[in-house]
Amino acid sequence: MTTGHLSLHSLPPLSPRVILKAPLPKHNSTFGARRRIITPPCIVCSNRGQRQSQSRSRSRSQDDYHATHKALNSKGRTPRKSLGQHYMLNNEINEQLASAANVEEGDVVLEIGPGTGSLTNVLINSGAIVLAIEKDPHMAAIVSERFASTDRLKVLKEDCVKCHIRSHMLSFLGSIKSLNHSKSRYAKVVSNIPFNISTDVVELLLPMGDIFSEVVLLLQEETAVRLVESSLRTSDYRPINFFVNFYSAIKMQSVEEPSKSDPEYKLKVPRTYFFPQPNVDAAVVTFKLKQAAEYPQVSSIKSFFSMVNSAFNGKRKMLRRSLQHICTSLEIEQALGRFGLPATSRPEELALDDFVKLHNLIAKE
Repeated sequence: MTTGHLSLHSLPPLSPRVILKAPLPKHNSTFGARRRIITPPCIVCSNRGQRQSQSRSRSRSQDDYHATHKALNSKGRTPRKSLGQHYMLNNEINEQLASAANVEEGDVVLEIGPGTGSLTNVLINSGAIVLAIEKDPHMAAIVSERFASTDRLKVLKEDCVKCHIRSHMLSFLGSIKSLNHSKSRYAKVVSNIPFNISTDVVELLLPMGDIFSEVVLLLQEETAVRLVESSLRTSDYRPINFFVNFYSAIKMQSVEEPSKSDPEYKLKVPRTYFFPQPNVDAAVVTFKLKQAAEYPQVSSIKSFFSMVNSAFNGKRKMLRRSLQHICTSLEIEQALGRFGLPATSRPEELALDDFVKLHNLIAKE
């Protein structure tokens, strides 16, 4: 893609203080009614230093708008559609991403696609030590140059979907712990990722509960809503929902507290906050990752997800037909009957626990 010089008029105007009041999407479940939009970061964070946080938030919002423009102009860059580059112009969203992950002094954070470094700036100012993975070498140079004076950032010029994130994180954590900088054995992920790799990134990160305690992502809203409803059985249920439910903790509703789930829909982000403006809105979602000991007990995780994927291969196909390559229809019907499900069950009608039981009964290693 040919790049050209951006004028200030290329960037849309942005008010320095915007309170999110956009309504959440309506869905065919009671869970949708419980979602809320997070209040601005000065209210979300702890009471300590609220006024200082509010002042910082106001000043950073306007500064970040111009910093994005300046960073792009400095290298004569325009956003590349092929890489899904959409830059955040409202710094309050970056503040809320960091708040959603409760980023504090000494936290180690993985950021995927730092772009011009607007979110990176918030993370570093919150006291985090950041490993940023940027596929675009030009943007990697911009963010490296912007934070050249700090030792709290390391930038890798790699494709996050293809690189070995686990290896990079273990090495990064090891180097930090040797300097006694990190207060926790677990890192966090806080990222505004390209919409076109959302599912790939989720599938990469969620099985890393041994490295990350939580993952906070800014995703396309439709994807965010689907992932949040991973604990519900709806007509839109897909294999990715079982994947999310398998690796991300689910909090059960109690009498004392309102229902809350992980993944959790935190707030809607209007498309007008991005440059260039995408065709869809976005949303922030948080995941609390399980440890391996908390995973559902299956004989083989690989064969379990292979079975789940096979179950959904045929649209509206009954399990006794879609899983015939594993065992006979009669054996599948008998297995379903053993835990109270009808012989005509379809995959979207089963919860994660049901699939685990079915797998353990019919899987032949």
